[in-house]
Amino acid sequence: MTATTRRGRDGEAAADGDAPRIRGCTCLRVRRLARRITQIYDHTLAPCGLRVTQFSLLTCLRQGGPMAMGPLAAALDMDRTTLTRNLKPLLEMRLVSLERSPLDARQRDVRLTDEGRARRDEAKRLWRRAQDQVNRTLGAPRIASLHDLFDGLLDTLDQTQPALAREASA
Repeated sequence: MTATTRRGRDGEAAADGDAPRIRGCTCLRVRRLARRITQIYDHTLAPCGLRVTQFSLLTCLRQGGPMAMGPLAAALDMDRTTLTRNLKPLLEMRLVSLERSPLDARQRDVRLTDEGRARRDEAKRLWRRAQDQVNRTLGAPRIASLHDLFDGLLDTLDQTQPALAREASA
């Protein structure tokens, strides 16, 4: 190796000034990290019978009030099919309900029930434990950097991939 080359993270030589060649699948790495962190939250939330995806959905409704399917899917950054699949067990547990929208009779709003509000509040304490565990394990500075990085990446994707962003919210 000469003075004008360096080794990238993957061990491949790259000339100074050149970005290192990216090897491996970015999606796989992001999904692996997401699965590992999700396992921590799901394990901690298990005593109240919720998964972190369900907790997030209940929290969104608690903060935003009743929502139509489209806006709710957009708020959670998921497609409507995934939202419908995630709503099914919450409907069966009577934690949410579907009711006609007062604004548009063709539309149904997802509403948090009293039981759903109570379960979400119970889960919030467990969620806090999982949040603290992840923060301790990975370290607050890394978590803060991760949040900043992910927020920036999401903004970039929203700006450069507007059709995909619109599709996800439809």
